[in-house]
Amino acid sequence: MTLLLGRRARLRWLHLIIGGALLMPYFLVGTVIVGSYRADANVFTSPVNQLAAFAFALPMAAVTALFPLARPLSVAAARSLCALPPDRPLADGPARTRQARVRTALWYTLHVALGGIVSGMTLALTPFAVGVTVLPFFEAARDSPVMSLPAAMDRPWVLALTPLAGIAMLVAMAGCAAAAGALLADRAPVLLGPTPDDRLAAAERRAADLAVRNRLARELHDSVGHALSAVTLQAGAARRVLDSDPEFVREALTAIEETTRRTVGELDSVLGLLRRDAEYAEETATDGPPGPGLDALDALLAHCGVPVSYTADGDLGAVPDAVARQAYRIVQEGLSNALRHGGRGAPVRLRITAHPEELEIMMDSPLPERPAAVRPGGGLGLRGIAERAVLLGGRTEAGPHDGVWRLTACLPLHIPGKERP
Repeated sequence: MTLLLGRRARLRWLHLIIGGALLMPYFLVGTVIVGSYRADANVFTSPVNQLAAFAFALPMAAVTALFPLARPLSVAAARSLCALPPDRPLADGPARTRQARVRTALWYTLHVALGGIVSGMTLALTPFAVGVTVLPFFEAARDSPVMSLPAAMDRPWVLALTPLAGIAMLVAMAGCAAAAGALLADRAPVLLGPTPDDRLAAAERRAADLAVRNRLARELHDSVGHALSAVTLQAGAARRVLDSDPEFVREALTAIEETTRRTVGELDSVLGLLRRDAEYAEETATDGPPGPGLDALDALLAHCGVPVSYTADGDLGAVPDAVARQAYRIVQEGLSNALRHGGRGAPVRLRITAHPEELEIMMDSPLPERPAAVRPGGGLGLRGIAERAVLLGGRTEAGPHDGVWRLTACLPLHIPGKERP
């Protein structure tokens, strides 16, 4: 009985009743069409005419289901009432492609067709079966012209069996409804499930979301990682000369204060992007999240924790903002690597040259005195620098060169896919 009258069966039965209700407007139009060429017949009392109206109604239902918004409405009803297995997902969003619209039309037609049949059975057969069941107990029911037995069957033993016949009718009706509901539940993932185009679009959305998350992760790694490295170095140096050189300690504390204040501002900016809508993904595809540019280099170099010899050639003010922001992050990550892995005693040499077609960044730092330990979750520095350059269509190189560690990055001033200003 659970299979016929359990909660799942009742929900599916309700879904079929809704389908029958949706069929009614099309069926009424069908009766008008049938009545127009068979004016002498009563459509509602002739089974043949009713079947003809039903046949006219189904194509009209299929046509209306070709509209894109038909799919999300059908999906919502199927998810709520069809008791679908969780491992067979349905598609989200309107049907944009021809294949998706055709599938939705097939589903809607099947829904209203089965719903019309089951609704008709429910409305007509239920009172009749109840009346048959109570025939032995109510003489008024037996005298009714609707429920009276034919003369050949007007026997006491036949009358005694009518309750069983009525119950059998109800069980058969419940079985038909359960079978129709199971058929709809089985076809729902096929007709309302994601098409290949839907899966491709979903994969593209996931890739775009992942790309944005990766860019935000690079921003956090570069800004926060650099700040922690600089603060650690300054604090360690200040601790060693705390008693002997108060002036240096004061300068170190000032540098720590400036570094942390700047980093908190950058961190707030990056975290604010996480609260933005998904439409921001396209905006940051090549520009990257907003942040400091080359005009903020002086403050960065002044409090980076290592002495830096900086040379600028060309008009850096004419560098596009997107390139300037990525250049700042590349320099910042290069300084962080120098802090973490470089040897002591020699300054970092930084040269930024604005050529007519590209911006060249060259940074020389001391070679590591010993192999650097790999931090858990680390190793993102050089890879992040390379990703930033590739994002703009540029290139990077890093490795030993004439006794120093040289990092070179070349960023085109004309970003692929964007017009020149």
